[in-house]
Amino acid sequence: MELVILYIGLFFNLAIGILVLSSNHKKSENRFVALSSLSLIVWEVSNYLANNSGHLTLFWNRATFIGPIFILLFSELFILYLSGKKASKHFALLFVLSIIVSAFTLSPFLVTGVKEQIQNGVHNGYTPIFGFAFYIIVGWYVYLITRLISRFVVAWRGAKGKLRLQLNIVVTGSFIAVLLALITNLILPIVLNNIYSTEFAPIASVIFMGSLALAIVQHGLFDIRLIVARTLGYIFSLVTLGGMFVIVAHTLTSTILVKSNLDSIRWVYTIIAVLLAATFPYLKRFFDKVTNKIFYRDAYDAQVFLENFNKIVVSTFELNKLLNRVLELIEENLKPSYCLFGLKEDEYTPRSITGTTATPTFSEADIEYVRKITPKMKQKIIISEMLDAQYRDFQKKLQEINVSIIARMTTSVNAEGIGYLVLGPKKSGGSYSSQDFKVLEILANELVVAIQNALHTEEIERFNLTLQARIAEATKRLRQTNEKLRALDEAKDDFVSMASHQLRTPLTSVKGNISLVLDGDTGKISNLQRQMLQQAYGSSQRMVYLIADLLNVSRLKTGKFVIEPSTVNLVTIVEDEIRQLQETAQSHQLTLNFIKETDIPNLMLDETKTRQVIMNFIDNAIYYTPTGGKIDVHLKSTSSSVECRVQDNGIGVPKSEQHHLFTKFYRASNARKARPDGTGLGLFMAKKVIVSEGGTLIFESQEGKGSTFGFSFPKSLISVDKASTPQPPKQTAVVA
Repeated sequence: MELVILYIGLFFNLAIGILVLSSNHKKSENRFVALSSLSLIVWEVSNYLANNSGHLTLFWNRATFIGPIFILLFSELFILYLSGKKASKHFALLFVLSIIVSAFTLSPFLVTGVKEQIQNGVHNGYTPIFGFAFYIIVGWYVYLITRLISRFVVAWRGAKGKLRLQLNIVVTGSFIAVLLALITNLILPIVLNNIYSTEFAPIASVIFMGSLALAIVQHGLFDIRLIVARTLGYIFSLVTLGGMFVIVAHTLTSTILVKSNLDSIRWVYTIIAVLLAATFPYLKRFFDKVTNKIFYRDAYDAQVFLENFNKIVVSTFELNKLLNRVLELIEENLKPSYCLFGLKEDEYTPRSITGTTATPTFSEADIEYVRKITPKMKQKIIISEMLDAQYRDFQKKLQEINVSIIARMTTSVNAEGIGYLVLGPKKSGGSYSSQDFKVLEILANELVVAIQNALHTEEIERFNLTLQARIAEATKRLRQTNEKLRALDEAKDDFVSMASHQLRTPLTSVKGNISLVLDGDTGKISNLQRQMLQQAYGSSQRMVYLIADLLNVSRLKTGKFVIEPSTVNLVTIVEDEIRQLQETAQSHQLTLNFIKETDIPNLMLDETKTRQVIMNFIDNAIYYTPTGGKIDVHLKSTSSSVECRVQDNGIGVPKSEQHHLFTKFYRASNARKARPDGTGLGLFMAKKVIVSEGGTLIFESQEGKGSTFGFSFPKSLISVDKASTPQPPKQTAVVA
């Protein structure tokens, strides 16, 4: 009986110490519980050996006084750290004194001897004979107990809520354990002069360690269900194996092995035992599953959970969809009463909270308080039930808003990070396990990258949408502007067409009257009058050409620009235009030459429009060639075409502006300075006429050295029959 009680006490104390220490070896409360467990084991073993060690009985009787000293010391430290305080510096001196007192207990002055107890022929152990040092040790016990009680009273007064409940559990268990220990190990042996009651001393240690363990469970440091489930798994496995062995052995012994000798039966039993032992792992696995279903109804496979999480992260780039799918996965496996993501604001997005339908409403003050405290805590997974005493106010706030776990999504514990994963209590009312904490920590670390990627994706999408909106708006404004410009252009063309028509009639009258005067129909005129009238006539002629250009531009716009080909002699046309512009060239002190070949064929061209082109080229050369310059008009026939070139050594056209030269209303910058009254229509219309007649435009220029303007018509346009009017082939203008 004594051994059974001892083994139960040793197993229980050792299991509690190991489990508490392994759950979190960094916490002081856990270390002190483990040390208390070790002190209790030393005390239990010493207590047993004091009655059953024969010649060493005297030594072990003295050793039994060591364990309680350190049990009291570690209990005081446990309560101290449980209430959020640390031991003072003089506690080290107290610890040294306790070691000295412990060594003193082994002296002959404490237990001077032992007396063997035999009643009715039954050995009942040995009763210690105490010396004067016994009372010193008892006094030290009283001092340590007084300190422990005072420490508890101070901690209990300042404790609230769960901490006070924990302290109540510790003090109740300690009181019962100490009372039982005093009765079984001190009072009864002294009063009854019988140490048989010391056999029940391990029960006191079980009660004491049970109270500490229960306080730890209340503090959430480890899951007591794990102890029960695994213990039952072993017990059921061993009982099943034992039962199977008994059944098989009895069956074989009573049937097959009835007449076998003892050695054969032993060999059979050995073989049966080995075979059954091989089945132990399978039985243990089976009973673990059974106990898990009973004690862990909300259990899940962490590996499968993380695999599903990784699939979500890899396949989902939309932020809201990512958060909702992860929340669904957490609800399905961890089964919290609610869970949510709180993402902090940045320069592009406001603060947001995404959660389940049961998500509670948090006030702004609550949110700001949590955001202010968490970066100071130096940990990523914050468990409200496991907060140290320095965060009691924070723990109380979390309990008020029904928050059990806060997982910080950050790359550094010193920074707030991108947000939080918040979980409420479990739906089952149980506690979160160490597996839950590890899984949540992995989730929090990986979600940092996943959420940042989703935020960057959304930022790019927002930028694309903004860019598309801006492009659409700019396109709309440009379209509106183009419509306005088109309307203005149409109004301008209408005005030009109307003005040209209105100017043409009076100009014809002016030109006709000047011609009559020059012909002498109105009487004789002087040479000076003739010279002035000829200049006026020439200016009128240029005005006629300008009006013709304006009308042609208007006709191009309305689609009424028509080429009317007829048999044309280019030599005659060029000579006529040079003759009319010769005086103008002389007035600018320029030399105007006509260089021609004799075999120039007649071509099918629009004579009026072609004449206007030639006049425009020569007129431009006159106005853009400085005084003393030279203008050569070349007309020649090649094997495949007829070419006309007007070459000057004037101001030329800047290379950077040449590609704009034949557009409507465009004039080169140096041309605008030399002749401010130009319109920019001459070259535009020249190109239209030449190309429409089937010819090719010729243009060469070098700024400051002169220009060459001309055209080339293929000999396919040669007039064969004056009565026929072939249509000129369409060709594209080429700018050289």
